[in-house]
Amino acid sequence: MFAVVDIAGQQFKVSEGNKVYVPRLKADVDSSVTFDSVHFLSDGKETKIGSPLVNGAKVEAKVLEHLKDEKVWVFKKKRRKSYQKMNGHRQLLTRIEVTKIG
Repeated sequence: MFAVVDIAGQQFKVSEGNKVYVPRLKADVDSSVTFDSVHFLSDGKETKIGSPLVNGAKVEAKVLEHLKDEKVWVFKKKRRKSYQKMNGHRQLLTRIEVTKIG
């Protein structure tokens, strides 16, 4: 069984037992979160496609940890203009484990 879920504005394909990195959630570690915005649901035999959401479908997950992604360097330069700029960014992430799809 798998589902396509909208989490913080991004869509993820998840199944039970999956561990997924998602944008930072406002939830404590070891707490449970529920996502109601399920766009697609399939159990191998039956498929439900939402327009835009599947009615009554929910995905439950457990928050495992909060962390930062690797640093991404942004470098800008203009030739012959004496302009250089370097900037770095680390995205805040949350690791979740999907416990139930229903």
